[in-house]
Amino acid sequence: MFYFCSTIQEYVTMKYSIQVKEGSVVVGFLAEELPRLLPKKRVVVISDVNIDRHYHSLLAQYDHVLISQGETSKTLHTVDKIYRQFIELGVDRSTFVLGIGGGIVTDVAGFVASTYMRGLEFGFVSTTLLGQVDASVGGKNGVNVDGYKNMVGTFNQPRFVICDVGMLATLSEREFRTGLAEMIKAGVIADKQLFERLETVTLQDLRTDRDLLSELVYRAIKVKADIVERDERESGDRRKLNLGHTLAHAIEKSSSKMNHGEAVAVGLSLISEVAVRRGIMAEKDKQRIDNLLTKFGFSLYPPVEVRHLLREVKKDKKSEGNQIYIVFPEKIGSCRVEKMAIEDFVECFNKKREIN
Repeated sequence: MFYFCSTIQEYVTMKYSIQVKEGSVVVGFLAEELPRLLPKKRVVVISDVNIDRHYHSLLAQYDHVLISQGETSKTLHTVDKIYRQFIELGVDRSTFVLGIGGGIVTDVAGFVASTYMRGLEFGFVSTTLLGQVDASVGGKNGVNVDGYKNMVGTFNQPRFVICDVGMLATLSEREFRTGLAEMIKAGVIADKQLFERLETVTLQDLRTDRDLLSELVYRAIKVKADIVERDERESGDRRKLNLGHTLAHAIEKSSSKMNHGEAVAVGLSLISEVAVRRGIMAEKDKQRIDNLLTKFGFSLYPPVEVRHLLREVKKDKKSEGNQIYIVFPEKIGSCRVEKMAIEDFVECFNKKREIN
């Protein structure tokens, strides 16, 4: 395991710390101690204008590169601008890149660090629930091309990811909720106890009880970290993390009405229904998934007709020729991956009840 200094080494002995390949993920109240946790060399921060507004005093001592907010900034054009700013700042191979923000910032920062001068060391401070339980963990870094998600990217692990749940207090309810969809997904994939715990709490509980939130964030990260340890480059088990995402990405490409978490919620519900129709999962488990999603305020109806989504599925970056890997839930806490012809997957929806 790789740590930069004794302070990081102390923190990884905490209750909520996880090793992911050569790096570490720490869940706790650590943001204010960030300057002590960083490596003893030059640091350049990549963040967005909102993060800079909230935490400018904490980060004022470092050179900054700011990107705009939103999915539209997750592009090669943004990456090119950062490269040019790095050149102006004199960034070299001894520089450490720190990405502070949500999933868009960490995806861009990780990609830039992985490719500038053939690779710089980097770490993340994840400031959104979606980023903490999903985007910043696992070593995937990338950007979109013409609206298609993460079409260009790398597999490269950050040296650390700090998840301070106290930073989530600045999120709107909608922003907070989007991370809950990924947390629910983690429970369906491999942690029945996480799913059951979520069934017993409210959104208000999660927003006000930091200890509870730290515990559940940790459990969700642990699901992903354990899978990444076994399969870093998505050749086997890691495909399970795409549960609900084939349809979710199609929703995001087809409509701007839903954010990522909202699209994942719909995708999870749709694929669960297909699993029931194919005899893979019991109806009662599908109903529990739908009930939990609706309890936290998610709509289960896609903003466009399913037939339009299926056209986008054919362009999914995870397809291989005319085949695609689809993740089906089997029960709460277990799922499986099937390689299917895309047309066979489309056929799964032909007899589906009308929901639009």
